Amino acid sequence: MNTNTRYEAADQKDISAPQPSAADRREFWDGRAQEFSEHAASTGYPEQFIGVMMPRRTWTVLDMGCGGGTIAVPLARKVRSITAVDFSKRMIDIVDRRCHTGGITNVKTIQGSWEDDWNSLGIGVYDVAIASRSLIGDDVKGSIAKLDRAARKAVYITTIVGSGPFDKELYESTGRTLNMGKDYIYYYAALYEMGIMANVAFIPEHYRNQWDSHEEALEDQRWMFRGMMTGEEEDKVRAYLKRRLVQVLGRWRLPYSRQCRWAVMWWTKDRRVER
Repeated sequence: MNTNTRYEAADQKDISAPQPSAADRREFWDGRAQEFSEHAASTGYPEQFIGVMMPRRTWTVLDMGCGGGTIAVPLARKVRSITAVDFSKRMIDIVDRRCHTGGITNVKTIQGSWEDDWNSLGIGVYDVAIASRSLIGDDVKGSIAKLDRAARKAVYITTIVGSGPFDKELYESTGRTLNMGKDYIYYYAALYEMGIMANVAFIPEHYRNQWDSHEEALEDQRWMFRGMMTGEEEDKVRAYLKRRLVQVLGRWRLPYSRQCRWAVMWWTKDRRVER
């Protein structure tokens, strides 16, 4: 949500669903790491995020909450070096494997979280720090401050806009209430209160909206429920898909767009708001 597209969004709070513990979240993302990594790399988001960054060859970069290397792997070829950090061991393994396969030697990986002592992890200071769809947790300002202290020149963060990649109508067909909680406005206000004058750009991202079968369509929705659908909820999603899916050129699709937007907020270390 990293993502995570699905990484960040799937960790938002749902007021009607049981909330997973930190250990449960880690287990869930360890189990979905490969799928998440492949999906996140295929949507066009990495190229658009890197386009906003306009990276320089001389930069050293911290990628906090790197997921399966959605940003770190393509960005590595455009900067001096990257340290990629994620709380999921499986995600870190995927980054290492992708770098090995691609002949990338300038990415260092560390398993760690926002809540950890970054000094103990040996994270250090970089020219640029990024948190791409991974800024989660209750201590928003504390996390932003950590990221800001880790950067000499600039910081880039991406957060959700509205319901993001969630299909609200499908999700609420189960009887749950989709409460996405904090979106980019909350984070922008937090930045302002911290004396940070941030730029904002919006990145559109399209989501898969056609499948070979109803069963494939069902499986593609499970991430929204963190893999924790009850049998009754699964039946309701099946019923929703049976009711809404239409066949077009031999494939099944929902009769509406599945596009979301992400807000990229970035600032240079010399931009502060006078208080």
